[in-house]
Amino acid sequence: QVRLVESGGGSVQAGGSLQLSCAASGSIYNIRRMGWYRQAPGKERELVSRINLDGTTTYTDSVKGRFTISQDNAKNKLYLQINSLKTEDTAVYYCAVDYGTVTTPRIWGRGTQVTVSS
Repeated sequence: QVRLVESGGGSVQAGGSLQLSCAASGSIYNIRRMGWYRQAPGKERELVSRINLDGTTTYTDSVKGRFTISQDNAKNKLYLQINSLKTEDTAVYYCAVDYGTVTTPRIWGRGTQVTVSS
C-alpha cells in the first residue's frame, strides 16, 4: 500500500519560513510527477507547485519567487521550501504523487496545516 506523509507545517508570523516534507512509502514505482497542493478554508484545493520526472517545475503565480519545490528521488521524498510567508498562504498543504501507469490513480497525503499570522 502506497502512503504519503507530510510534515513540517506549523504556525508562523508573516515573513517567516517553513520547509514542508513529504515521504512516500510502500510499493511506489515509476514516479512521474510529484506536487504540492493547498486548500484554504472555504476554498477549493489548488495546485501550488509540482515537479516532473525530468526536474522541470511549475509554480502557481502567487508563490513564484517565494516557494521552492525539490525532490530526493533516492529517498522518495518531496520538499517545499516556503519563504516570505503571507497570511493568504494559510491552508492545509497536501502532497500528491502520480506514479505507475497513466491509469494509476493519483495518491494524496493527509495534509499538514500551515497557519500564518500577521
